[in-house]
Amino acid sequence: MMRRPILLVVLLAAVLLSACTNTPGRSDQVVVTGSTTILPIAEVSAEMFHRLRPDVRVLVSGVGSSAGIESVSTGSSDIGTSSRDLKSEEGGLGLVDTPIAYDAIAVIVNQSNPVESLTKAQIKAIFQGKIRDWSQVGGRGGSIQLVNRDEASGTREAFSKIVMDKEPFDPTAAVLPGTGQVRAVVAQSPGAVGYISYGFVNRSVKAIAVEGVRPSEKTVFSGAYPIQRTLHFFTKGPAAGLARSYIDFVLSDSVQKTIVGEAGFLPVSERSR
Repeated sequence: MMRRPILLVVLLAAVLLSACTNTPGRSDQVVVTGSTTILPIAEVSAEMFHRLRPDVRVLVSGVGSSAGIESVSTGSSDIGTSSRDLKSEEGGLGLVDTPIAYDAIAVIVNQSNPVESLTKAQIKAIFQGKIRDWSQVGGRGGSIQLVNRDEASGTREAFSKIVMDKEPFDPTAAVLPGTGQVRAVVAQSPGAVGYISYGFVNRSVKAIAVEGVRPSEKTVFSGAYPIQRTLHFFTKGPAAGLARSYIDFVLSDSVQKTIVGEAGFLPVSERSR
């Protein structure tokens, strides 16, 4: 399932929110900071919530999962969004986790690349720099151009945990700060490979199968696709007040059965079925 166009709504949300002062704890606003992966859900939900509660503004920014966790833990935000789990050293920050969706991480290549499937071991070796030519994995001869995410990225952290077994990435890889940049570089470079949230895959790139399983709504729902993760809202202690109201709204059918699915993610209610 591809991410449907929601640019107009996002732009409207940005206009509505841009005039507000970014101050957590106010009685008329909620400050939400963190993952760029979760940004489409959080922004559109913010605009929808404002329509229901015109007296309340939800201010959303996408600065990376690590920054979101730091922001909510220090009180700079009401909600920190993250596309990765908490690290061991973050376990004592007093954060309460609310899963809001599930996601697959797609390994993407250029549309001209004939490679259709890789094993996790091959993907790991590629991103370690041990496999450097596409001919080594059944492709046409040509050097592999690695495109990685920056260290603040929750997508990188999840990929490191699930695929790399926490072993180092090849330091010669191009490192980019956002999902859109990774997708754009892979779309323009025949030898490139990267990884992005499945919700951001479009026709400009090709999502390959992993262990013979291609990411799709069906394989994410069933758990067959092997690179999956949880998308989180974190609060400092149990959510209360407007933050609680906004989180409840994101968990409601109004968002889970529309925005979450349209963005290419799996609603939390579906995984429990």
